[in-house]
Amino acid sequence: MIAKTPEPPYWAVIFSAVQSGKDMAAYEGKAMRMVELAHQQPGFLGYETAQAEGSGEITICYWETEANIRAWKQNTEHLEAQRMGREVWYSSYHIRIVKVERAYGF
Repeated sequence: MIAKTPEPPYWAVIFSAVQSGKDMAAYEGKAMRMVELAHQQPGFLGYETAQAEGSGEITICYWETEANIRAWKQNTEHLEAQRMGREVWYSSYHIRIVKVERAYGF
């Protein structure tokens, strides 16, 4: 599904990861909770996610401002999910934060 975003500019967090395969039931539950929680955060615009063959994934979350992203990163529940990701659920990950200046499609 493609997120419905406003006219630029807005911000995006690109989260690319390789899952470790450990405790995936807990991971799936926490991932669903993070989506629910993100929707409650000021400035959240939507997200897109995709799974690659094997254990790769990419999720892009869209935000109104960079300050909204910083606030989300410091959310207590999100901090716990980040810790579990580093310690259990991911073999590796990269986060990229970008400002969207142009967007188009059909």
